[in-house]
Amino acid sequence: MVNICELLGTKYPIIQGAMAWIADAYLVSAVSNAGGLGIIASGNAEASWVRSEIRKTREMTDKPFGVNVMLLNPHTDAVIDVICEEKVPVVTTGAGNPGKYIAKFKSHGIKVIPVIASVALAVRVERAGADAVIAEGQEGGGHIGEATTMALVPQVADAVNIPVIAAGGIADGRGIAAAYMLGASGVQVGTRFLVAKECTVSQNYKDMILKAKDSDTVATGRSTGHPVRVLKNRLAREILAMEKRNADPSEIEKLGAGALRAAVKDGDVVNGSVMSGQIAGLIKKEETAKEMIEEMFKEAAGIYENRATICRSGCSIPGNG
Repeated sequence: MVNICELLGTKYPIIQGAMAWIADAYLVSAVSNAGGLGIIASGNAEASWVRSEIRKTREMTDKPFGVNVMLLNPHTDAVIDVICEEKVPVVTTGAGNPGKYIAKFKSHGIKVIPVIASVALAVRVERAGADAVIAEGQEGGGHIGEATTMALVPQVADAVNIPVIAAGGIADGRGIAAAYMLGASGVQVGTRFLVAKECTVSQNYKDMILKAKDSDTVATGRSTGHPVRVLKNRLAREILAMEKRNADPSEIEKLGAGALRAAVKDGDVVNGSVMSGQIAGLIKKEETAKEMIEEMFKEAAGIYENRATICRSGCSIPGNG
């Protein structure tokens, strides 16, 4: 199996999740400088913005980083042209099957790592030439699939021969250790990086993450076919009420238009969309990206060491006598 750190050119096997309006050059460069792989989230942005962020990132780090391509972006083809022209080392993709673009990326020496939510898509992108896959469970924030991380990761790991990176509900060393036990070779973390000191999201947004409890997220938009996990607020409750009365999906989409930007940039956490994973209740402090990454992997290493010590002292596995 390919070593993820060797594949990515990083010190740690961790990718920063692509969060639209949030994952800009400041956060991306901080994560990459800390030994992870920062990812610029292109979202629905135009190609010129993506090029600008790539160049800003290069001014702030000499480490590898990547760009996420949201395949529903109307500017996808132009964004991909920019990524190839700028020779970005790694691309992650979301919201669809990137199969028709993989050969182009590979011809420019770019590693391709699609985000997938099913075994079927993982198999398809592997056949198309993907270098690895990010198996993301519905515990994650933002757009989600149906399967949980616990169920999805081992099934994907059994189905493909390329590295699997686990995502969804991972924010500390315990999550990283669990991901490895499920068959992953690395992890993707999003929600915890929302409160990184280098993250430019509004302080209101950060404060909601820091104050969140385990039950504070909800998935809205299931009736539209594009469910999104967010923290509960007035907007989320209004969307859920519309869905309960079978409102037209287009009306729901209209209500949510611009809501993420309102929360991220304007700090409107009442009527804005505060995307967050279920793990938000575990996050209690702002730190630098470096402090976060080092803390997570130190904790994960300690877990492995403790388990090894216990087993050497004579532990027994239930069912094995």
